[in-house]
Amino acid sequence: MKGDLLFELGTEELPPKALKSLSLALGEGASIGLSNHNLSFDKIQLFAAPRRLAILISDLDTQTPDTETVSWGPPLKVAFDADNRPTKAAQAFANKNRLNLSDLSSYIENDGKQDKLCVRSVLKGRPTAELLGMVLSETLRTLPIPKRMRWGKSKEEFVRPVQWAVLLFDGVTLHEDIFGLISGNISQGHRFLGEGDIQIISPKSYEQQLHDGFVIVDFNKRVDIIQSSVNQLAEKIHGVAVIDPDLLIEVAALNEWPVALLGHFDDAFLAVPPEALVSSMKEHQKYFHVIDSKQQLMAAFITVANIISKDPQEIISGNERVIRPRLADAAFFYKNDSAISLIDRRDALRTVVFQEKLGSVFDKTERVAALAEAIAPFVGADRSLAKRAGQISKSDLVSDMVGEFADLQGIMGRYYAINDGEHPDVAQAQLEQYLPRFAKDNLPATAVGTAVALADKLDTLVGIFSIGQQPSGSRDPFALRRASLAILRILVGGNIDLDLKTAIEQAAINFKLTPENHEKTCKQVLTYILERFKAWYKDEGLKAEIFLSVASLNLSNPLDINSRVRAVYAFSLLPEANDLAAANKRVSNILVKQAHSGSMGEVNSLLFQDPAEKILANAVAILKTESKPLLEKRNYSQLLTNLASLRDPIDSFFNDVMVMVDDDEVRSNRLRLLQDLRILFVNVADIAQMAVSK
Repeated sequence: MKGDLLFELGTEELPPKALKSLSLALGEGASIGLSNHNLSFDKIQLFAAPRRLAILISDLDTQTPDTETVSWGPPLKVAFDADNRPTKAAQAFANKNRLNLSDLSSYIENDGKQDKLCVRSVLKGRPTAELLGMVLSETLRTLPIPKRMRWGKSKEEFVRPVQWAVLLFDGVTLHEDIFGLISGNISQGHRFLGEGDIQIISPKSYEQQLHDGFVIVDFNKRVDIIQSSVNQLAEKIHGVAVIDPDLLIEVAALNEWPVALLGHFDDAFLAVPPEALVSSMKEHQKYFHVIDSKQQLMAAFITVANIISKDPQEIISGNERVIRPRLADAAFFYKNDSAISLIDRRDALRTVVFQEKLGSVFDKTERVAALAEAIAPFVGADRSLAKRAGQISKSDLVSDMVGEFADLQGIMGRYYAINDGEHPDVAQAQLEQYLPRFAKDNLPATAVGTAVALADKLDTLVGIFSIGQQPSGSRDPFALRRASLAILRILVGGNIDLDLKTAIEQAAINFKLTPENHEKTCKQVLTYILERFKAWYKDEGLKAEIFLSVASLNLSNPLDINSRVRAVYAFSLLPEANDLAAANKRVSNILVKQAHSGSMGEVNSLLFQDPAEKILANAVAILKTESKPLLEKRNYSQLLTNLASLRDPIDSFFNDVMVMVDDDEVRSNRLRLLQDLRILFVNVADIAQMAVSK
């Protein structure tokens, strides 16, 4: 038998940024809880609104399945003596399972090997309704809530006070204790538009009944409604609404019955950098902004109200009155900040702590400036401009605007640098120093910005590692994982030929570390950054062995490493790859065992005794010559493609030639040939480490 289940938890307004994750966790937890009792169902629907979390589970088993238990006893030869009388073992089995000794002959089964005493019993399933209270309570208890609260005199804890609970299953209203309340069939509609209590008729009628009470319980439907209505309003003024996905989710979590409204503000505010106006509208008021066909900000905003008003203009006017002082503050900040140049603001950074053991933010800008100047030639930047950009790179942190809107760091730095008359590249570097901020974000577009971005991230990494506070587990307060991946993306994506080891050592010099700490820190930082390649390539679907085959060479140029990895990946797709990887492994093992022989010198063709030796030696010699220009050009793909031609000569060599012969000269000569063969491949990667699978 199957039945539909509805559970709704009614609360005070839930945290909007947590609503969706709570809804997903509730659905997942309930699903796991039911599965743990071997209860199956067709599908689960999630509902989430500001004052409620709900799930609707269709075609849920009304009873847990019967379960059979099997209790095996002793073998017959142990259970009965020679006279076929029950032994003590049989008596113990009978007592344990409450059987009469005279009935034991009815409890004999073969376990596949021998006859034994065996009792089978069937445990009848329990009604699902008896389990739901326990399953749901446990699910609610384990929801990912960082900080729970109590309310009234109750000792119950949840993210917000619980006001009601609805629990219906298979046509019956269930009365269970949920956070000290007894569940029933009474829900509530919209706080202002609804008409009070709503008696839920059935799980399937729930969504429509709440809709009639002016609550759209489907989170995704509210998202669609908001997105569509916001876009339509923007089109009315020949604009385009800029809908930030995170803001859209947050607004959907704030409104049970969303109604979009279009408002305007004074055109004079458009003289303020648009990012500042947008931050003010988005962060404080949760407004969507509008741009014109030229991507310029329009003097309009779209707000979403949680009510149907008889006089929408009154709500619009109210929002216009609220946003006016907000924008006026932004204009005031911009005017005041522009009166002090970024270079003059540097002194204020002396009192801003970067990290207790690493000094102030002013100290950091000194180090970043020096490192950016050193990196500049490698990225094609002017040294003096890179140094200047580094010096003023954090000055906007002590501006009023960034103090109010932290997300504008770098953005406002660029505007203030332009206002100060700084070189355009220096100004742009104020923004680009933070790039890339996340996966698929833009890379710095200017050489100066690239130099400062690399210097800033390397300085942080080296500094934090030097004081022993590198990330551990999920703890990464300085976002060093992100910084490391950003460095790799800049170098690889920007086609920048920079030895990371050299750059890290230069960064470490600025900290004036002890020789021991300098060496230790540089090694740790280099290893840490290059290990981020693993996650990068994993996301692309590349096997770990492909990266490890290159990593084993201990290289430190990310651009070069990436080129080799791409070449090895292409090589791994060749039909010869598996055999060559196995052959390289065999060669490597032989050479490792003979490592005590020392330097092997040149191959002597006069010592060849088998045609297979000569064929392999000739092939190796030819490829040795061909490989040199390919290595110089870093054309690793072509080099490995050429080396694939060695499969047959290598196979013949190992089939026909015994390497470890008694003759010392012949043996050593063959080892020298294998050494030359291995070097050919190791010039690109140690493919012996690859476990290429097709």
